Amino acid sequence: MPTVACPDCASTNRVRQERLGDNPRCGRCGSPLFQGKPVTLTAANFDRHLAAETPLLVDFWAAWCGPCKVMAPQFEAAAKALEPRMRLGKLDTEAEQQIAGRYGIRGIPTMILFRGGEEIARTSGAMSAAQIVEWARSRAG
Repeated sequence: MPTVACPDCASTNRVRQERLGDNPRCGRCGSPLFQGKPVTLTAANFDRHLAAETPLLVDFWAAWCGPCKVMAPQFEAAAKALEPRMRLGKLDTEAEQQIAGRYGIRGIPTMILFRGGEEIARTSGAMSAAQIVEWARSRAG
């Protein structure tokens, strides 16, 4: 059974593969596990989402970055298309410099796709929602 981190409390939940599309809720706080929008990732919850078995697509961004602002609504639209097979999260590189440094983020926006805590793909530059979905699906397998 795949594990999914709750977007609200970051508790790890086990959900049967065939039940992922049934709007599962967190066993701890009762929040929907998939909300059709990216999760805000911070030092407090990043590793829980990273460790979950559900693939994690992270948008590394900053508030001052023009291309990041352009891509933000596109990334949100991609979340609606990719959930529940994938979790999408946004990490502010200014607020979470240690995590950005851990992954060698040099340019933004940068997206990294993780599975089981391991990086499996990376790309930089703004994309449309359709491009994000296509890129993520082709890399996730």
